[in-house]
Amino acid sequence: MDPERRDARIRRLGADDIPTMRAMNAMMGEAFDQRDVHGAAPPDDGYLRALLGDDRFIALAATCDGDVVGGLVAYELRKYEQARSEVYIYDLAVDADHRRRGIATALIDALRPIARACGAWVVYVQADPDDGPAMALYAKLGTREDVCHFDIGVD
Repeated sequence: MDPERRDARIRRLGADDIPTMRAMNAMMGEAFDQRDVHGAAPPDDGYLRALLGDDRFIALAATCDGDVVGGLVAYELRKYEQARSEVYIYDLAVDADHRRRGIATALIDALRPIARACGAWVVYVQADPDDGPAMALYAKLGTREDVCHFDIGVD
């Protein structure tokens, strides 16, 4: 392990890790400068317990001295055309004071065996082309595929 990140502990959160999940959500709100999105209407404990207890929901927290300094949220997506899955990284963030220490890479590395265990053939992530650090990280770890993303309203 990189000596700069040896003090960061990464673990998968489970149904009883509601306080850690709440701390991770707050850290992500700060990291993304989206405090309103991450803090405006937090789910209740029952919702979080069920979510964290769902094997298809993957939450990894990186902690240092008891504080959440990084986090990754991913979803297993079961495929229909073959008996396999994909894992989609929905959010990945590292606290500003802990960046450039290998924590984001360590979070993705911790996700890989989880993805293999659920039968995933790939882990994928979307990134904003203007987010240079994210683009560099993902280019270092994977193969770029240019696609268009569309949000389709439910109303």
